[in-house]
Amino acid sequence: MKKLFPSYVRVPVIFAFVLVALEYFIDSGDKPAFVKYPMVALFLGVFLFLLVAIEIVVSAVDKVTYHLLTDEQKQKLEEAQSVSFTESKFYQTWMSKLTRSKAIEQEADVMLDHDYDGIRELDNVLPPWWVNLFYLTIIFGVIYLVRFHMFGGDNQEQEFKHEVELAEAELLNSKSASPKEVITADQVTLLTDKESLAKGQEIFKNVCVACHGPQGGGVVGPNLTDEFWLNGGGIKNVFKVIHDGSPRNPTMAAWGKTLDSKDVQKVASYVLSLQGTKPAGGKPAEGDKWTEEAAPTADAAKPADSTATAK
Repeated sequence: MKKLFPSYVRVPVIFAFVLVALEYFIDSGDKPAFVKYPMVALFLGVFLFLLVAIEIVVSAVDKVTYHLLTDEQKQKLEEAQSVSFTESKFYQTWMSKLTRSKAIEQEADVMLDHDYDGIRELDNVLPPWWVNLFYLTIIFGVIYLVRFHMFGGDNQEQEFKHEVELAEAELLNSKSASPKEVITADQVTLLTDKESLAKGQEIFKNVCVACHGPQGGGVVGPNLTDEFWLNGGGIKNVFKVIHDGSPRNPTMAAWGKTLDSKDVQKVASYVLSLQGTKPAGGKPAEGDKWTEEAAPTADAAKPADSTATAK
């Protein structure tokens, strides 16, 4: 094994196997386990260190042991190591068990009497692996026949339909157990906490940067950092445009079809937090200037709404 697989092959293969096993057994969501859990990264680092240390120690022991051998023992060791894997006793034994083939010197034992123009035939037995595989296919065929044609087992199409039904039932149960809060444009409020704005910024970078730029200065879409708006400013209007799309710009997608209403609220709040940042290379102002009116007083007969005034 050591001769066939040198240390620079063994160490990466063993390390990769352990890494894949950890990723398979540890539920880390959309992030690698060693990224989400620092202890996993620490374990992998220690494991890699031990692998390298073991290889160094074993190599040192082999060298010391080799120097303690006599000249005759060294010669025998070198002869044994010079034998290729296909010529080794281990390989020859297993190939003999798998194929049951006769050596050239023993072909006379399986030679048939039939002779055709000097061509004679050998009566070699079928390889055991092939015979056993054939028996397994017979057993599989009997089980398949009994299960699906005698006892009415589900075929692939029926299994798929059952799995879909179970998944839909599980989804309905999860929704009924924890119904999502749906926010409308009339109910939405401006968020100012750091966690919500950070989430809004993350979504903005994923879906809005292509049209509005990384700082919101505008590329194909308008500048989001000034006081001018094509569809009205304020949290309600911005939420509505992100959720339903822009009636004045068909390229503005209705992100409410793919984003949760709470996420739309966070994006809209983040967009409004960009007001007045004045990024370099921002597009000229478009639309109407938006002025947010003061909040209504307690004795106000009618709530004050935000209004748009043309510049």
